[in-house]
Amino acid sequence: MYRKGLMELLQDRPTSLQELAQLLAVHPKEVEDDLQHLIKSLRHRPYRAVITPATCKKCGFVFHKDKLHKPGKCPACRGTWISQPLIRIEERR
Repeated sequence: MYRKGLMELLQDRPTSLQELAQLLAVHPKEVEDDLQHLIKSLRHRPYRAVITPATCKKCGFVFHKDKLHKPGKCPACRGTWISQPLIRIEERR
């Protein structure tokens, strides 16, 4: 996958890992690997990754920003009603 194309898809538009996988017609794990590499490489560019973490819609628990995929269950309430994390890329200010 071309990471530059991935960067263009994420610029100024919050997108979930599932949405990206559907757009690119690939498995989410492939997209996740490329996303992690892209986020690391942004340190040397005038852009930054903004990650809105997954959140439990039942109790409000906020997951860690390092998780790019949707967790299965909430560790606090064991609920499964969880929002997907969103990723976008914006220019540094």
